[in-house]
Amino acid sequence: MQTGEAKIRWAEQYMPVLNVIRDRFIKEQPFEGVVIGMALHVEAKTAILARTLAAGGAEVHITGCNPLSTQDDVASALSGGTIHCYAKRACSLEEYYEAIDKVLDARPSITIDDGMDLIHRLHTGRRDILPGVLGGCEETTTGIHRLKSMAAEGKLRFPVIAVNDTPMKHYFDNVHGTGESALTAIMATTNSLIAGKYVVVAGYGYCGRGLATKARALGARVIVTEIDPRRALQAHFDGFDVITIREASRIGELFVTTTGNIGILKEAEFALMRDGAILCNAGHFNVEIDIGYLETNADTISRRDGIDSYTFSDRTLHVLAEGRLVNLAVPKGMGHPIEVMDLSFAVQALSTEYMFRYGKNLIPGVHDVPTAIDEEIARLKLASLGCSIDTPTAEQEEYMASWDAGT
Repeated sequence: MQTGEAKIRWAEQYMPVLNVIRDRFIKEQPFEGVVIGMALHVEAKTAILARTLAAGGAEVHITGCNPLSTQDDVASALSGGTIHCYAKRACSLEEYYEAIDKVLDARPSITIDDGMDLIHRLHTGRRDILPGVLGGCEETTTGIHRLKSMAAEGKLRFPVIAVNDTPMKHYFDNVHGTGESALTAIMATTNSLIAGKYVVVAGYGYCGRGLATKARALGARVIVTEIDPRRALQAHFDGFDVITIREASRIGELFVTTTGNIGILKEAEFALMRDGAILCNAGHFNVEIDIGYLETNADTISRRDGIDSYTFSDRTLHVLAEGRLVNLAVPKGMGHPIEVMDLSFAVQALSTEYMFRYGKNLIPGVHDVPTAIDEEIARLKLASLGCSIDTPTAEQEEYMASWDAGT
């Protein structure tokens, strides 16, 4: 069996929620005649999502959303039938956008993004496609930030569902998925011990919280840096040291950025870091670590197995995955755990169905995932785990809906 197909089949057995949705899609064919364009991390779990949509009648055109996150064997196994895959690993930026253009050449009526590059291309270089787009879905925090900026300026031309912002994404994908997969990729790439290390986590959103919590569970001494006073206070009460990134630069041995913002680790921070410090990024784009400065100013640069080492006169700093998404972009990166992506891609699948059914009634802008979809996915997952929950009584529902019941 081809290695890519073997990976896909391995993932499939641990994705019960998406399998239930696929079975319904096969019967109902909700996407019959629909072209769906996707820009996601092309690996085994993503393949299950693409096949689920195709099973529902869709013609799927997919490419990568990061030059280093594609698994070529999976991309090869995915192509065929009504699925067309254009992604390849280690592509140039020119090749990256050529692949996005191939997706748009299919004139999709629904888009699925992870980082908003597909929608950005639609609104800049491929505006001829816009009139035929019903709507889209966005997977990640960075993409939602970009979309909200577009919407605020009145430049977003169609409705997009913020898959990232729903509880079923935040609580599991962001916290457990990023936390476990980033640390797994770091350890597999560096063969370095987490226990006892000073680990600096930049940003204490859902991703940063997951990383900090799981690094502590491995025995790390965790430092959190933040710009939001509320999140900083939350990190303090969660038991982490909270100091500025400049102060943390003197102490840290492993730095993980999770902010989605630009210039978190740059020249001033590099100058303070200890020899042998390891730097990586768990945010979406490779803008959080100033790779340009390191490339220009290091005395020597050596590259191997997902590690770029920058040697200055008095120290060497090691950057993982070229500053890109560490859990996917290192050679051994597998992305989020399968069970986590079962939930996130179930949200994508049902949100895509919702967009096809009701998108024509939605105004251009960023829309929340309907609560009913989020709850349905949670119930499906609980059922697959053999868990059960209580149902409120009529009296309890009436009490919670009333305003005049006092002590």
